[in-house]
Amino acid sequence: MSLTIVEAPSPNFDARRAPPDMLVLHYTGMKTAEEAVARLRDPEARVSSHYVVDEDGSILRLVPEERRAWHAGKGVWQGETDCNAASVGIEIVNPGHEWGYRDFPEAQIAAVIALVGDVRSRWSIPDVRIIGHSDLAPDRKQDPGERFPWKRLAEAHHGLWFEPAMERVAALGAPLSPGDEGIGVTVLSAGLHRLGYGVTARTTYDEELRLTVEAFQRHWRPAAVDGIADGETRARLVGLLQLASAESVTGVLN
Repeated sequence: MSLTIVEAPSPNFDARRAPPDMLVLHYTGMKTAEEAVARLRDPEARVSSHYVVDEDGSILRLVPEERRAWHAGKGVWQGETDCNAASVGIEIVNPGHEWGYRDFPEAQIAAVIALVGDVRSRWSIPDVRIIGHSDLAPDRKQDPGERFPWKRLAEAHHGLWFEPAMERVAALGAPLSPGDEGIGVTVLSAGLHRLGYGVTARTTYDEELRLTVEAFQRHWRPAAVDGIADGETRARLVGLLQLASAESVTGVLN
């Protein structure tokens, strides 16, 4: 797909401290694209992104990739607490959960996939560091949400995806739920932390862990976003950790 990018500069950026090695996808979460773009270019709003992809597949560039856009806010991924400094941010036009969340049109998804590939041609961004806003801030964000086709993005070789065999799911036993305690909760929380989430290992399935599981499901198990770590959720986590580990080894060898 040939990319046509229109410049729409935003004043809301500052200097990076290092080249970006992360890519964060968002939805705009506003009633219209026009409202979203106006806010991202408003100096008083102090928010921005590098790109905005409209529902018809058109792309605006608001901030040069070499600069630090202000799209991620407070959050963490793989120990990085200044995700703005480490990432390229792409806003995808969609009203979001507040204003009538809907499927992303084909033209828009094709443009996002092409744009992600284009960005990655310039920077070294591992698959495990292609994430949603909700992944780095589970306690306050839901975007781009469970309707975003993460599987399709991964099939285009951008990001991770794993679907476990049913026997692997069954072997993991009963679901883990809020209020549960014990070694299973510790293994779950430690695994989520190892993948990249800010949650740390714990023995009690508390609210922070529930929100983190929900964020994980929005990205990697969208058919059931309920904050309950059933066998399939945990099997997907194990598979993703294996993929991430293999990617890390390959990166070292290369």
